[in-house]
Amino acid sequence: MEHPDGKYAWTVTVGTKGQIVIPKEAREVFGISPGDTLILLGDREQGIAIPPKETFADWFNRIFGGNEA
Repeated sequence: MEHPDGKYAWTVTVGTKGQIVIPKEAREVFGISPGDTLILLGDREQGIAIPPKETFADWFNRIFGGNEA
């Protein structure tokens, strides 16, 4: 299936322990490796998002009003 450039969609299944597996193609596209730390953002109206890891500090500061270490 064709998709707009830079836009992706995958499906995942939630396991009995509440875990999901990030599809291999998604890990490759976004450079996610074992041991990486990701941030999971949730909004009851807008849903769940996992922003790029390069933006972790920015998102953390926006949400919690902290300063970068």
